Amino acid sequence: MEANSSDMFTVRRLGELTELVGAGLAPYLRYSPGPEADASHPSTDHESGLLMPGLSVNPLPAPGWWTLPLEDWLARRVCQYLRELREGAYPWILSGRSVDFGPDNEPLLVDVRPVAWLSSQVIVEAKEHYHARLRAGESTH
Repeated sequence: MEANSSDMFTVRRLGELTELVGAGLAPYLRYSPGPEADASHPSTDHESGLLMPGLSVNPLPAPGWWTLPLEDWLARRVCQYLRELREGAYPWILSGRSVDFGPDNEPLLVDVRPVAWLSSQVIVEAKEHYHARLRAGESTH
């Protein structure tokens, strides 16, 4: 990695994250102990125990079919892995080079460049936004 967490700023509002993603400066989200811990090893597929060739991340830019506001998409993405917080992980945004994909079709990155931490306020705001604007948790069946 080219930077460590001391070089990172903190995103404090969902609107600020929306601006960063819209400008192409925050392409991926990761929940983990942080850049330093991740620099020592790639992600592991927990079911097989196999090491993957990069860090497992979630893309933040909305796909082409998404016609709602970007902020709606980002609230959904931030809330997708909140269970990781209970396991001691922290949300942070990063960039890097995609080299493959993981078991959930998520990109696996190398040449990782940490960008910013997400504050707890962003998490709270994303949860509120997600539940107010989208049908959070509804079954697809």
